Amino acid sequence: MVKNSFISIISQKENRGSVEFQVFSFTTKIRRLASHLELHKKDSSSQRGLRKILGKRQRILTYLSKNNIGRYKELINELDIRELKTR
Repeated sequence: MVKNSFISIISQKENRGSVEFQVFSFTTKIRRLASHLELHKKDSSSQRGLRKILGKRQRILTYLSKNNIGRYKELINELDIRELKTR
């Protein structure tokens, strides 16, 4: 349900190849794999897949933070990925 509403919001603004959509897609996969790994702690192939997806999302977020910090902050607030550091 959350996915469909977010997809419709992003689809109205931009295409599905946008950075925001890719980060959203990786975040949903990460959350799904994390819940799977809570039940199946010794599933090493899922652990490897989770690490790969985390790395991909991190690279995309790094790219976004370097090129457009406003979009980056808005995206991580919407997806509730991490807390922003205040200086």
